[in-house]
Amino acid sequence: MNPTAIEKKPANNAPLTGIEASVLTPAAQAFLSKLATRFEWRRQELLARRRRVQGEIDRGKLPNFLPETTEIRRSEWKVAPIPRDLLDRRVEITAPVDRKMMINALNSGANVYMADFEDSHTPSWSNNLEGQANLRDAVRGTIRYESPEGKKYQLGPTPATLMVRPRGWHLEEKHFLVEGKPISGALFDFGLSFFHNAEALLSKGSGPYFYLPKLENHLEARLWNDVFCFAQDELGIPRGSIRATVLIETILAAFEMDEILHELREHSSGLNCGRWDYIFSWIKKFQAHPAFVLPDRSLVTMETGFLSAYVDLLVKICHRRGIHAMGGMAAQIPIRNDAVANEKALAKVRNDKLREVRAGHDGTWVAHPGLVPAAKEIFDQYMPEPNQIASHPASNGRAITAPDLIEVPTGDRTESGLRWNIDVGLQYLRSWLGGLGCVPIYHLMEDAATAEICRAQVWQWVRFNAQLTDGRPVTQRMVREIIQQRAAQLGDDEKLRQAAKILEDLTTSQEFAEFLTLATYELLD
Repeated sequence: MNPTAIEKKPANNAPLTGIEASVLTPAAQAFLSKLATRFEWRRQELLARRRRVQGEIDRGKLPNFLPETTEIRRSEWKVAPIPRDLLDRRVEITAPVDRKMMINALNSGANVYMADFEDSHTPSWSNNLEGQANLRDAVRGTIRYESPEGKKYQLGPTPATLMVRPRGWHLEEKHFLVEGKPISGALFDFGLSFFHNAEALLSKGSGPYFYLPKLENHLEARLWNDVFCFAQDELGIPRGSIRATVLIETILAAFEMDEILHELREHSSGLNCGRWDYIFSWIKKFQAHPAFVLPDRSLVTMETGFLSAYVDLLVKICHRRGIHAMGGMAAQIPIRNDAVANEKALAKVRNDKLREVRAGHDGTWVAHPGLVPAAKEIFDQYMPEPNQIASHPASNGRAITAPDLIEVPTGDRTESGLRWNIDVGLQYLRSWLGGLGCVPIYHLMEDAATAEICRAQVWQWVRFNAQLTDGRPVTQRMVREIIQQRAAQLGDDEKLRQAAKILEDLTTSQEFAEFLTLATYELLD
């Protein structure tokens, strides 16, 4: 094996800073190299498989449950017992690995904080390594921050249980090369987090807990499980110490939820309804089919069509297997200067959480510390026990079929919906290119998942000349004009010009770009 090569800003090959060097120690680099050497070929095989499956769907083969894994779905088995500090997950907060945000999230009163290296994080080299340093300090309880105004932040006495979300299998870390090739972003994020923090977490009575994004099938879960086994053995950590919750945020994974839990059963901490990416995945996977064109995003709600079915099935499967079924994100942000608008926003949060707890979810997500009390209020009232795994049995609810999981919601497509998608997509891309992956826009916390819906839905409407309510078809020319109009209103800076060009390409190209983060990653330092 050739030595690992690290390239910080390859154009000038700048050296590591002190903080970065403290994360990328020689021992940590060696561990990352072992992970890459052992597992990269399998990652590439699975990515190639994704492309083959997409081609089959394009040619008309719709998703279905796997006949070869029928026995796994039918048989009775459970995942590993739940660790003590993961029994009650009624409110989880997600936030990027920025130092101040990390402290605020850990102190928010939520049960769990998910430190995010994925959708709410711009994966620049400095962001990635500073995030790992922040994570290490948080685990050890030494994390501190002082604002430019002199305000000091530190951990309170009862911080939330920590979980970490690495990048998905499709992304790479271009600055860290193994045998001349970029390491998987997933292995880089997981590897550094596990290497630096597993022992410290176990010594505190917790463990190395993770959220796994963007999985499309049980074979990708099997790869993660093998990574976990190897990593634990390599560092002398007992097997089963790692626990991972899988985000079911692709339409294909919904057909293999039993199988995904089965692959990870020694390391599983359940499944989560990653609804924003799930909608994006719907558009991407059915990109060749006009019958699957969606209405305005505001009408694609959790009570409709394929989303309602996937919630019911996820809860049923998780509870049958003895593990948590986690709900989705409340993206609202408190509106501090308008009490009436703020109460309306909180009412939406409460209604969403009421739907989730009644559906059987064992916990939920919020994007802002100010929403923790509202979410807890609902779950405390309707779920007095730590979770609903036993009290909301798997026998509840309707039997979900394959057609249920691809039922198309109905509704209008409007010019205001088109303009809203373009507006949010443009503003988000501008911020992402500037290094901020979690952006408040119109009192909602937007991340890469919501931006993906925005640009994908515009592309879908252009691709099939979808008709708006006034009878006009959505065309490339219309979209380009709206992008330029909105960009002119937002200002004139380099990042905005880049964002406008990228959004034009993503929404009007003949081919659907698989991920906007892939399309724009090379623009980051």
